[in-house]
Amino acid sequence: MRRVAAAAALALVVAVVAFTIVALADDVPRLLAQLALLAVALLAGWAAVTRTGWKRAVGVILAIAAVGGIVLLQASGDDFDAVSLGLRIVALTVAIGLARYAIGTTDQALRAADTPGTAVPPAKHGVLFMNLKSGGGKADRFHLVDECRARGIEPVVLERGQDWVAIIRETAPKHDVVGMAGGDGSQALVGSIAAELSLPMVVVPAGTRNHLALDLGLDRDDVVGALDAYGEAVERPMDLADVNGSVFVNNVSLGLYAAIVRSPEYRDAKADTTLATLPMVLGPGTEPFDLRFDAPDGHHDGGHLIQVSNNPYGDSLAALGSRPRLDTKRIGVVSLVIDGDRGIAKFLAALATGRPDRYEGLTSWSAPTFEVSSGSPIEVGLDGETQVMDSPLRFSIRADPVRVRLPKSAIGYSPAARTLGWAAATRALWNVLLGKPAPMEGG
Repeated sequence: MRRVAAAAALALVVAVVAFTIVALADDVPRLLAQLALLAVALLAGWAAVTRTGWKRAVGVILAIAAVGGIVLLQASGDDFDAVSLGLRIVALTVAIGLARYAIGTTDQALRAADTPGTAVPPAKHGVLFMNLKSGGGKADRFHLVDECRARGIEPVVLERGQDWVAIIRETAPKHDVVGMAGGDGSQALVGSIAAELSLPMVVVPAGTRNHLALDLGLDRDDVVGALDAYGEAVERPMDLADVNGSVFVNNVSLGLYAAIVRSPEYRDAKADTTLATLPMVLGPGTEPFDLRFDAPDGHHDGGHLIQVSNNPYGDSLAALGSRPRLDTKRIGVVSLVIDGDRGIAKFLAALATGRPDRYEGLTSWSAPTFEVSSGSPIEVGLDGETQVMDSPLRFSIRADPVRVRLPKSAIGYSPAARTLGWAAATRALWNVLLGKPAPMEGG
């Protein structure tokens, strides 16, 4: 079916172009202008249905503007034909939908396809550790203790005041699959111990934001469904990042993030990203923090914000995206260095327009290691939890990854892995047409 959809999508585009050439062959200027507008409409329409956030908004606006331009251009001549024009626009819209289905980036297509990973048999003696307080009590609200017992999984509730590390280390070796129902900080704890013991791990999204589950391609709203990973499942490696001996699965943020993570808006999950909350704490007179580090543009003796992630995010806006892969053995770094109040105004203006990457002080890159030093202990937000660490901070990827089990029903791709640019989408569509696989970046 996908090959048929790919062929139909390409055929519709060719037909639209051919009909336009025939209809305007005697008016070359209008022909070239209309072909250019059709190309803009096609590219913008693809962005509108495949991207998120500001990129989707821009795609929608450009697509509408291009269609409007086509209508005006057609109406300027004596051969205005509303029916043929409407059919061509509809044909391009259908072509975009068929191409998206053919490439396999829709939820329906991905759920019907095999989840990426190595097939593994059901667990024989699974255990699920759970934090009943995490995510506003999700584990309790979804009756995970009862659900585990019904599936033959041993539930272990971790209470406040207990030595969680000791409990997990004592219990985990008695089982062949371990899991965690809680926030990403708890996932990092269980993941590090699972890696040490060479045990596979199940991630149950029972936290508040569950960014790890999102990047693994799990349905964050289906808490109970994540338990299917204890049955027949797929398994794949996931890197564990390290800062001064502490593991993190998402990111560590420094500088202004300390003010952000303490804010009620962050704790209530009203603001889901670091950059989105910066206007609350970034005002006139805000000084850079004593954070010394090397970046691609040179050495810096101060910075307003640094975010280090377990594997790079999908684009330069690390705090606003997701990660295409979790097994690259590299960390991602985003730094924000602002020059005075004028620089603050420029950055906030760029942020307000949805393009903070246009500010020259926002830099992103990836590396196997990264180091930050300071003249005093450094306050950090490690997977969303604040703590203080001694300088210098040394970031790296641990040598041994953890093997993560995913349900066969999982999509298995992060939003970043599912987002294909026009050039990549064209190559993927051609591969599908030829009967070749068109893997996404996260595969």
